[in-house]
Amino acid sequence: MSQSQISKFETGRKMPKLVDVERILRALDAPSDVVAEVTALARIANTEWQDKRSSWRRGMEKRQRELASLESKSTKLRYFLPAMITGLLATPEYVRASLAHAPGDTSKTVASKLERQAVLYDTSKTFTFLLTEQAVRWAIISSSAMAVQIDRLASLSHLPNVRIGIIPTGTVIPRGPMNTFTLYDDRLATVENFTGRMVFRDARDISEHLAAFSLFERHARFDTEARTLLQEWADSCR
Repeated sequence: MSQSQISKFETGRKMPKLVDVERILRALDAPSDVVAEVTALARIANTEWQDKRSSWRRGMEKRQRELASLESKSTKLRYFLPAMITGLLATPEYVRASLAHAPGDTSKTVASKLERQAVLYDTSKTFTFLLTEQAVRWAIISSSAMAVQIDRLASLSHLPNVRIGIIPTGTVIPRGPMNTFTLYDDRLATVENFTGRMVFRDARDISEHLAAFSLFERHARFDTEARTLLQEWADSCR
């Protein structure tokens, strides 16, 4: 490890990754209790918690700008969606309904979410969306509007840089769909729950999420198979 790298860590100009911390601890022959403590601190330092209440206080439009920035800096984006359809794939009516629980006027946030959808047409990027049947069919809008939403998924699946995979209910998979998560290249993962999101930058956390994504991807239906399922579910809504 170069002296300039060490200097950046020492002066706070750069955050050491967990693997960097472990290399330094080995080089210093640190005692086991120090290794355990510092490694734990390094993992915490490489994990960020963003609660929804804070996002609401500083304005949801700012969150949309942050997401747009992440998307603009990434070339390979992967989304695992076990519960609902993400904003990039959503119709205006679905987007508005998904923000019904948020405080205040959400019209600017709706507009920002819809503007972000333009990134799907940037062919320098590739997108893979994995949705469970529940995510596709979870009805937060009327049946007729859900049919339009499901039709939109089928339509977007024809884009050359967009892959939409569907995991039907009853598919046998040895690992449960614990939560929504997004992978930006191989450098960052975000995980969402009811009260906020975690941002992981440590390589080991990202690697585990990549492995989980690959597992779910192997069990998903794509292309014609996916569109056949989507057509069936849209017709059911009608």
